[in-house]
Amino acid sequence: MSDLSLRDVSAGYGGLTVVHGATFAVRAGEGVGVVGPNGAGKSTLLKVIAGALPTQRGSITFAGEAVERRGAAQRVARGIALVPEGRQIIRDLTVQGNLDITLLGRRRITADRRHHERLDTIYTLFPRLADRRRVRGGELSGGEQQMLAIGRALMCGPRLLLLDEPSLGLAAPVVTQLIEALSSIRSQVTLILAEHSTAMLDGLTGRRLEIRMGRISASPGQDRRPAMPAMNDHTTVK
Repeated sequence: MSDLSLRDVSAGYGGLTVVHGATFAVRAGEGVGVVGPNGAGKSTLLKVIAGALPTQRGSITFAGEAVERRGAAQRVARGIALVPEGRQIIRDLTVQGNLDITLLGRRRITADRRHHERLDTIYTLFPRLADRRRVRGGELSGGEQQMLAIGRALMCGPRLLLLDEPSLGLAAPVVTQLIEALSSIRSQVTLILAEHSTAMLDGLTGRRLEIRMGRISASPGQDRRPAMPAMNDHTTVK
C-alpha cells in the first residue's frame, strides 16, 4: 500500500512549469531519493508535495486522502513535514524557541505533555542541540542549524519527512551524524530526500527517482528495507 501517490502532477512558478506530469508512489516506511542536476525540479517537487507550492494540475494522495487542494499547514497537520533547502530556522530565536514555535501549528501557546515528549526525543536524537538549547539559531554552526531544522520538522510528528539537500555545505562527519539520527527513526517516518550526497542516499534510501528537466524517469531498484505501516499522530515521533 502506498502512503503517498502523485498522478500527473505539474507545478511551477507563475506561468512557468518546472515539474511536468510527475507520477509515482511511495510506500509507508520507504526511503526514496530524488536525484538530478541542479535546476531539474527537485526542490519544486518537494514543495508541491508539502503544499508550499500549489499544483498546476494532477492529484496528490496521502494516506488515502486527496491533499492537492490542502495548504501547507493542513498537510503538516496530516503528517507531512518539509525541511527546506537553506534550513530557514529563525535566527533570532534560541534552539528551544525554534522548537517551541511548532506549538502554534497545534493552536497552542503553552507546552503540553506531547510537546515535552517530542522535545525529549529531539534532544536525544541530537545531543548537541540539548547542549545549546539557549543559543540563538544564528549563532549555530551549519551542521547545528541543519539538526535544528530537522528537529523542528520532527516536532510536528510527521509520517512523511521531506528533506531538501540536507547535506549541503556540511562536513562529512556531520553528514554521518545526520544519517545515524535519521536511520534511528526509519521505523516511524517515511523519507523522501532530494540529495546529491551518495553517502546520505546510500545510508537512508533504497530507491531513487531521477528527475531531469522537470520529468521523472523510471525509478530503478526497490527499497531493501521492509515497508512500515502508516502510523497515526500518537505513534509517530513524539
